[in-house]
Amino acid sequence: MAATYEKLIDDISKLTAIELGELVKALEEKFGVSAAMPMAAAAVAGAPAAGAASSEEKLEYKVTLKDGGAEKIKVIKALRQVTTLGLTEAKKAVEEVPSVIGEAVAKDKAKEMKTVLEAAGAKVELS
Repeated sequence: MAATYEKLIDDISKLTAIELGELVKALEEKFGVSAAMPMAAAAVAGAPAAGAASSEEKLEYKVTLKDGGAEKIKVIKALRQVTTLGLTEAKKAVEEVPSVIGEAVAKDKAKEMKTVLEAAGAKVELS
C-alpha cells in the first residue's frame, strides 16, 4: 500500500462518527455512488456508532423491514431502488422478515427508504 494511502487512512481513523458520516455523504455526492454496505458487513461496522449521540437528536437509524406486504414484487423493486442489494438479496430480505436492510443510515436516507418501501406496501421500522 502506498504511503499516501496509509496517511489518508490514519487521518480518517481520527474522525468522530459524525465527521465520518459527513465525509461519506460528501464522497457519495461527489462521485454519485452509495456507500451502503451489504447487510452482514453493515451490522458489524455500524455497531460502534449506535450510542454516539444519545443526548442529541438521532442522526443515524437502523432500518428494519417488518413485513413484505401483499405485493412482494413491488417491495423487492422498491428495496433495490433504495439500497445496493441485488435481486436475490432483496428477495431474501422480503421473504425472511424481519430483515435489517440498513445499519447506521443517515436520517434523511432512512426516512426516504421508509417512504419508498411503505408506498410499495411494506412495513418498515426505524430504530
